[in-house]
Amino acid sequence: QVQLVESGGGLVQAGGSLRLSCAASGRTFSTYAMGWFRQAPGKEREFVARIWWSSGITYYAESAKGRFTVSRDNAKNTVYLQLDNLKPEDTAVYYCAAKPSQFHDYKYWGQGTQVTVSS
Repeated sequence: QVQLVESGGGLVQAGGSLRLSCAASGRTFSTYAMGWFRQAPGKEREFVARIWWSSGITYYAESAKGRFTVSRDNAKNTVYLQLDNLKPEDTAVYYCAAKPSQFHDYKYWGQGTQVTVSS
């Protein structure tokens, strides 16, 4: 079974930082793109960032550029999202997801971790 388990969320003040982790298991992910998404109350799920597992090439949503950093540790089968200079509008449930490179849609999803940023 493929499992993606997020952790690292919590409550922080504006300007603070968090590092989210996504532990992946059950599959070799070397040919996958790994994505981070978020969903705030009353809003649709929003793309944040992705990284291609094998190459390490990254891509960010405009809202994430300069503040968020996605990375991966191949030995640990873990993807990270470093959140810096957090703002209240970053409050959301953050999800990681995995997409086979040859497919359009993300196939596997974690259950999310809550990030709450206070003013």
